[in-house]
Amino acid sequence: MALDSQRADDLDAALGRLVEVNSFSGNREGGNELVGRLVELFTIPGLTAQRMPSGRFADHLIFRSKGQRAEAPIALLGHSDTVFPPGTFEGYRVDGPLRRGPGVFDMKGGLVSVAFALKAIAESKGLDALPPLRVVIVSDEEVGSPEGAPLIRTFIGGAQACLVFEPGRSNDAIVTERQGTGSVICRAHGKAAHSGNNYWDGVSAIRAMAKFIDAAESVSDQKTGTIVNVGTITGGTSKNTVPAEATAGVDLRFQTPAEGEQLVAKLKALATTAAAAVPGSRVEVEQGPMRPPMNKADGVDELRSRYAKCARAAGLSGDEAPRQGGGSDGNTAAAMGIPTIDGLGPRGKGFHTHDEQIEFESLMQRTRALTAFLAGFTR
Repeated sequence: MALDSQRADDLDAALGRLVEVNSFSGNREGGNELVGRLVELFTIPGLTAQRMPSGRFADHLIFRSKGQRAEAPIALLGHSDTVFPPGTFEGYRVDGPLRRGPGVFDMKGGLVSVAFALKAIAESKGLDALPPLRVVIVSDEEVGSPEGAPLIRTFIGGAQACLVFEPGRSNDAIVTERQGTGSVICRAHGKAAHSGNNYWDGVSAIRAMAKFIDAAESVSDQKTGTIVNVGTITGGTSKNTVPAEATAGVDLRFQTPAEGEQLVAKLKALATTAAAAVPGSRVEVEQGPMRPPMNKADGVDELRSRYAKCARAAGLSGDEAPRQGGGSDGNTAAAMGIPTIDGLGPRGKGFHTHDEQIEFESLMQRTRALTAFLAGFTR
């Protein structure tokens, strides 16, 4: 695909229309506004759209083409949600060769790349010249895909390949392996009391939680790659009240499904120990969404090699990235036995920070690479 100045301008404008909409995972209204814009962006001859309503998040999106019916589908995965609540980081900004804004890197740039690659194929040979396509864009990836993962398993089963458009690595290396990820919510319960008049009648939930946190984070092991990170904590009502409640959000990283299960069991045991150290308290651990590790399925090396040729022709690297600590919906696809490659979004930095940015030229290169890759399947 020749990305002339007009096509580049169109791609830039499309990216801006996505980034300017706040699509924080918990912002259903904004997320659905973005979903509407994605439906417009993916209005491509030969591609049908289906909105999957959610009671908690914005709608999820499924796009399908008929393609060559005798062939197994090709799956393309992405997500529409970001980590920035409304009012914390907003707007789209052109900064010379850079583009800045919430989700520009993680991962609205990747979504734009997919859309424009499909447009290019549709304009040349038509999407029906390809194997059937299954494009799945979920709205809850940043919180573990509690609804998205089952949708992915439903709609991409039997795919011959899966490509995931999470942020590109700094050297454009292709991701083939990721750690498993998970989360738990820890809740500590105590007994409220006035800290001046009835301090000794109270039971501090925060004190019990503090004992749990110290023990839980001590489980992290740099040598094995096991990580327990307490990322959020809330509790208490006022400084002169013994706190009756405290809650912590905990992120987990692990190497195998068995290790993930053992990690949750360990945290539950530590919760019991923490409660015993603060008589009268109770500490509970509730398991949240868990993603299995992304390990290499048969065919991954061949798939990476095939995409790498197109990436190098577009001016990108085709190297293989080391195992990544972050998880994605690629973990779900890989666990299904589908050859999966990830990190195919544009080059940039600062995802999950207010310095989020991409190199615009790399977005065009990624679009060229994907177009060439898909064109290799046409008949």
